[in-house]
Amino acid sequence: MVGVGEAGDYMAGLTYSYPHRFWTVAGTDTEQAQIRDADSLHLMATVWDPETNMVLPVQAGVSIGVEADGETVADKQPWPMISQNMGFHYGDNYALSGEGVYDITVRVDGMTERRYGSLADRFSEAGEMTVSFEFARAARDNLSYEQFEDKQGQRAATELMNMEMIPTSQVPAAEDLPGTLLGTARGSDEVYAATWLTEPDFLESGQSYLAVSVRTPYNRVPLPMMSLDGSVAGGGETLFDDALRAAIHPDVGYHYGAVVDSTASDPSVTVETIAPPQVSRHEGYETAFLSTPTLEF
Repeated sequence: MVGVGEAGDYMAGLTYSYPHRFWTVAGTDTEQAQIRDADSLHLMATVWDPETNMVLPVQAGVSIGVEADGETVADKQPWPMISQNMGFHYGDNYALSGEGVYDITVRVDGMTERRYGSLADRFSEAGEMTVSFEFARAARDNLSYEQFEDKQGQRAATELMNMEMIPTSQVPAAEDLPGTLLGTARGSDEVYAATWLTEPDFLESGQSYLAVSVRTPYNRVPLPMMSLDGSVAGGGETLFDDALRAAIHPDVGYHYGAVVDSTASDPSVTVETIAPPQVSRHEGYETAFLSTPTLEF
């Protein structure tokens, strides 16, 4: 733990580990980011809503700046990332100028995702927080890690970490989603849960809302920054056929959704994945969540 603090409407927490290798994603292709000799540590920022404790994937981005004695040591946008034990966060390897005290600033841009319910009027503005951190190689090198040699090749996931000061990203179980659950389906790894809401306060008369929550299969970590198209049919006609937009709702969590001009009670829904999650992956996820299925509910 480095520290936590308010960053405008957001809360932000900063942690670190030893330098990591990870995989970046472009479309359905991955590329390994190698550890450089100059890398000192792996900095990780988690951003969340202090009222609901919901971890927020911010499409517009997060920046981490590092200063020592008033001089800039590093200032860049870390990658949006998922890991098995930390869930969603932002992270990258950083090269420091040696042991000593650093001021680290986390800047969070305003959200471009749609926001509903109690989140509707929040997170439109950027915010930042700064913490002081003393870097010591001995403390970094004493960080523990665990290998799972007897489980290699098996489908599974490590448990999510329990960090007292920083929440972990999880979406509700499918059966706990509001509205009428239309069903769940699975891509190569990820799980899609579709629900049909007819009573949210953000709807006008004659409208319903389709929400598609995409999550990891074991720990229900949301999979953000996907491109999904959806179609809704009912009563023998097409009611909606367009992109599903990224959104957050206090009861649904992070999801992809659309307002549909219909109050049909039993719609038929098709979801087409145009692009898988455009998020980097820690070890254990480097080959996961890259499929582009078309699913029916």
